[in-house]
Amino acid sequence: MQEINIMEVGGFRIGHAQDLEGMTGCTVFLFDEQAPAGADIRGGGPASRETPLLDPLADAKGLHGLLLSGGSAFGLDAAGGVMKYLEERDIGFDVGVTKVPLVCQSSLFDLEIGSKDARPDPRMGYAACENASYEPMQEGNVGAGTGCTVGKYRGASCCMKSGIGSFAVRLGDLKVGAVAAVNALGDIYDIESGRELAGTLDESGRLPGSEEMFFEDMSGMQNLFTGNTTLGVIITNAGMDKSTLCRVASMAHNGYARAIRPVHTMADGDVIYALSTGKVKSDVNLVGPLAAHVMGKAVGRAVLAAGPCCGLKAARDFM
Repeated sequence: MQEINIMEVGGFRIGHAQDLEGMTGCTVFLFDEQAPAGADIRGGGPASRETPLLDPLADAKGLHGLLLSGGSAFGLDAAGGVMKYLEERDIGFDVGVTKVPLVCQSSLFDLEIGSKDARPDPRMGYAACENASYEPMQEGNVGAGTGCTVGKYRGASCCMKSGIGSFAVRLGDLKVGAVAAVNALGDIYDIESGRELAGTLDESGRLPGSEEMFFEDMSGMQNLFTGNTTLGVIITNAGMDKSTLCRVASMAHNGYARAIRPVHTMADGDVIYALSTGKVKSDVNLVGPLAAHVMGKAVGRAVLAAGPCCGLKAARDFM
């Protein structure tokens, strides 16, 4: 198994747009051809758009675009800009009078950092499309990662800055990659060494290894609903249909479970999309575990790539 750049999976472009004063942004995936897609939503507080398209019983065969954004549910307006960009280029499902681009979106809650009034909108979604390229993806405090933070169960004063990251591998002809915008309630761990990378800080500003603190504090927790969600995307060149990709997305959540503690709480809106951009023959029992591995690594990369910002420490401060 060889590590590769995620853009080497092929068949798509990625673009970011962000408001660095308001501390929010979005990241778009534009597919060269309509890409079969599935999804698995595990968190209790998701903010998503058009995800019913990915139900195996729905007629849609795949997506033309996918958007990750900040702004909580307010940010769901940004997909309108992606649809406008694609419609102007005659890309979408042909309904006779026009072509309707099929675009899914999920948003994370970043209103507590920067300005609560700064939210991704159609202009930002359109700008992300204009910025989309086949070049290596920029990581850290950009796009959907602009306002990401982690380790928030003791409040904003004890959390750390996170961001967006990617990781991909090749195994023979098969390629599997992941992108994660990490805005978790929990703390982040390296999936191989088990070392804590970022999370809840104690009163002295140190990482104490806080999973046990979480259990001890649980009885006194209030208002956990705001502030969280990790958004993930799996892209593979394996030829797969929507039903199989839903299973890949489900298996990829194991990568979240290895890297984020706690995860999938009712205070998180955790989502993973899985998309196919190729026709390489493979099996879900291989692609799924690889998806979990690259997703766990992408979560770690997201916090390692982030820089300190807005008075918040980042993982690199502890390296």
